[in-house]
Amino acid sequence: MSAPDFATVTADDLVTGEGVALDLPAASLGLRLASGLIDLVVTIVSFVVIYILLVVAALLLRDEAAVGAAVVLATITGLLAIPTTLETLTRGRSLGKLALGLRTVRDDGGAISFHHALVRSLIGVVEIYAFWGAPAFLAIMVSNRGKRLGDFAAGTYVVRDRVPLRLPLPPQMPPPLAAWARRADLAALPTGTALAVRQFLSRLATLDPASRERVARGLLVDVLPHVAPAPPPNAPPEYVLMAIVAERRERDLARLRRDDALRTRLLERTPTARRSGT
Repeated sequence: MSAPDFATVTADDLVTGEGVALDLPAASLGLRLASGLIDLVVTIVSFVVIYILLVVAALLLRDEAAVGAAVVLATITGLLAIPTTLETLTRGRSLGKLALGLRTVRDDGGAISFHHALVRSLIGVVEIYAFWGAPAFLAIMVSNRGKRLGDFAAGTYVVRDRVPLRLPLPPQMPPPLAAWARRADLAALPTGTALAVRQFLSRLATLDPASRERVARGLLVDVLPHVAPAPPPNAPPEYVLMAIVAERRERDLARLRRDDALRTRLLERTPTARRSGT
């Protein structure tokens, strides 16, 4: 195990400004197929009901053109309008996805809009209904995110929405390094380096002493150019990393408190200034 092992960000990770990777796991092929089957049954039932109602109404009018229009309208409503509207209103959830805890999101992890839902439905009519789902199945098989052709066109993918988010406890300040950390100038770490340090600190208990020492020294080489002055020469590398992360967290919290206090004072002064002006 080496330092680069802790610097890996997968395609499903969204990295926050604090270097924390939030995992949005893509739905498996089995879940996609089960969800798709539920949606297929719902769509077919909706199409048949709408088709019967519209065709019966057209037959009552004794107009052959109305019958043809009813067929087209039923197809558009059942296969396109209803799925698009449902995914737009539920922010990426169809009935099948709701049942299995799935959700469609943008490639950046955000909620989809009407445009994304419409593109997915348009491509879905071709790849699912026109070709019996074969293109969608093959695309999901070869995609590392399980994306069908509609997802590639819309820039979306399907994630498991019921996976609990577990964040590790933040590292605590080692008392022997507290005074040094308070005086140190700590520049912002590159995203990859910050993520690697946090991953390493969260896995300390799972590493043997030799691996901990080796990985900590490798990470410290990447971190020291962003810290001044250098830490005490005899300080254990993992303690130095803990001190840097803990101090950065305390400084960020203090900055947020100052910003909040300033915002509160400004909001309190604004009504007073208005009353004095009147």
